[in-house]
Amino acid sequence: MKLEEATDKLKEELGRGAFGIVYKGVLNSSPAIQVAVKKLDKMEQELQKEFENEVMTIGRTHHKNLVRLLGFCNEGPNRLLVYEFMSHGSLSRYLFEGGPKPEWHQRQKIAFGIGRGITYLHEECRSQIIHCDIKPQNILLDDSLEARISDFGLAKLLNAGQTRTNTRIRGTKGYVAPEWFKKLAITAKVDVYSFGVMLLEIICCRKNVEMEMGNEEVAILTDWAYDCFREGRLDAW
Repeated sequence: MKLEEATDKLKEELGRGAFGIVYKGVLNSSPAIQVAVKKLDKMEQELQKEFENEVMTIGRTHHKNLVRLLGFCNEGPNRLLVYEFMSHGSLSRYLFEGGPKPEWHQRQKIAFGIGRGITYLHEECRSQIIHCDIKPQNILLDDSLEARISDFGLAKLLNAGQTRTNTRIRGTKGYVAPEWFKKLAITAKVDVYSFGVMLLEIICCRKNVEMEMGNEEVAILTDWAYDCFREGRLDAW
């Protein structure tokens, strides 16, 4: 494959998910450009739909807080998405995987960046885009810790003038808004809910669900935060 050859045959693995692997590559251009290549290894019908959805959706966007799609391959059994490389990896890794807590001003910058990206998707695109899977794993950080929203495979693109839709449940457990479970019409508010959960994680530098903490009262971050609010002890942590 020319794309694999152009990206140094995808030797360095950055991460993997249920349907494929993300590699670090280098485009043999002048100057050389570091990229992240998502290579899907299962071509089920649902995955093909997500691949096409991601290409179509992100191809309509341009904002500094969204990861930029540089190219893709959709030939035969090969499905690859080529993105600009984010040197600091995911927000999940930055917040939760060892090391000291990020400085407060850094967390503020990240939160504001994510908020600007979501605002762009909801209010500034020609067609409103509901991401449907806002979570720390889908937020990437560049070399200046600017947040970039990624992974638009589950996104819902609305028609002009449309503000709500009905669709099957999408997203990740712990970040899914109540509307999904109540079978209500889905609006941009589902992303706002997910962002709220993630904002608590950014503030506290802990995952939304940590059952290993051994104390059920604080194991689920959203429940604990609500209890603190209700009891007037928001500075308890």
